[in-house]
Amino acid sequence: MSEYILMKGNEAIGEAAIRANCRYFFGYPITPQTEVLEYLARRLPEEGGSYVQAESEVSAINMVFGAACAGARVMTASSSPGISLMQEGISYIASARLPAVIVNIMRGAPGLGGIHPSQADYFQSVKGGGHGDYKLVVLAPASVQELIDYTILAFDIAEHYRTPVVIFGDGMLGQMMEPVVFPEADIRPIIRPWATTGMEGRSKNIIHTLYLPAADLENHCRELYDNYADIQAHEQRSAEYFTKDAEILLVSFGITSRVARAAVEMAREDGIKAGLLKPITLWPFPNAALKQAARHARLVISAEINMGQMIEDVRLALPDKEVILFNRIGLVPNPEEIYEFIKSKAGEVLNHD
Repeated sequence: MSEYILMKGNEAIGEAAIRANCRYFFGYPITPQTEVLEYLARRLPEEGGSYVQAESEVSAINMVFGAACAGARVMTASSSPGISLMQEGISYIASARLPAVIVNIMRGAPGLGGIHPSQADYFQSVKGGGHGDYKLVVLAPASVQELIDYTILAFDIAEHYRTPVVIFGDGMLGQMMEPVVFPEADIRPIIRPWATTGMEGRSKNIIHTLYLPAADLENHCRELYDNYADIQAHEQRSAEYFTKDAEILLVSFGITSRVARAAVEMAREDGIKAGLLKPITLWPFPNAALKQAARHARLVISAEINMGQMIEDVRLALPDKEVILFNRIGLVPNPEEIYEFIKSKAGEVLNHD
C-alpha cells in the first residue's frame, strides 16, 4: 500500500506527470510555477526523459508541438502571462489534434499582476484564448492530491481524444504543501499510428494545420467539433455537497471551492439549506449536474477569485435562476466571509417570496 508523503503542489505535478509516463518537458520559468520546472529538471533525466528550458514560452510550446507530433507524452507549465505567449502554439496543437498537457498556475490581474492566488484566466482557457475554432479540456484541481490525480487524468484524456488538456491551478495550490499519495507508475505501451515516427511498413503520416481549399477547412473544423461533442458527452465532471435540498447553491472551483464547502457546512449548522456544486471540468462545463443540483435553489452564488468569469457559464446553464457573484481579488476568502454572504442573502431571498 502506498504511503502518504508531504509534498508541495508544483512538485507534485511534476512527479504525477512522470507517473503518467510523461518523459518530455519544455518550459520557461515564471513564478508561481517555477518549481514544476525545477523538479522535472532533476527527475526526468533519472527516468530516461528529457527536460529543456527553452529561451521563451513561445519556443517552449512549439517544442511541445514537435514532441507531440512524434508521439511523445509531453507537458509544459507556465503562469498567466506565459500562457498568453503560448496561445498561438496551443491553437496549432489543437488544430493538429495532438495530445499534450499544459499547466497554468495562475497569478493575479491583467498584465504582470502579482503572484497572488487568482482564477482570472478562466476566459482564456475555457473560451479558447488563441485564434480559430477550437476548445481545450480544462481540469480544475482543489488540493495537492487533486493536482496529482488530475494531472494523470489529463494525460489519459489528452491521449484518448487527441487534444490538449489544461491543468488549471493557482498560486496557492502550487505553493502549498499537503499529504498526498501517488499511484503506481503507468508503464503501459501506447500505440500512436498517427505519429510521425517513420513510415517503415505503413503509409507516411503528415501532421499539419493548413487547409487551403475551403471545403477541406470546413471538414476539418467539423471533425474537431465532432470530437468536442464526444468529449462533452462523456467527460463532464463535478462534485456535489449538500445539494439534495439546497435552497442556496454555491458554485465554485479550485481552491475557492474548499473554502465554499466549509462555509456551506457553517450555514447548515445555522439552519440554512446551502449546498455546493464544484465543477471539476471547466470545459466541458458540467451543465447537467449543475441543473440537477440547482433544482430546489432559490438563489445561486458563483464564488470566484476574479471579477466574475465562470458566472457567465453558470447563468447560461441556469437561465431561470437568480445568479449572483461573490468574489475576491488576489486572495483566497476565508469561510466566515462566504458564510456571512450566504447568511445575508438567505435573509433577503428566503424570507421575501
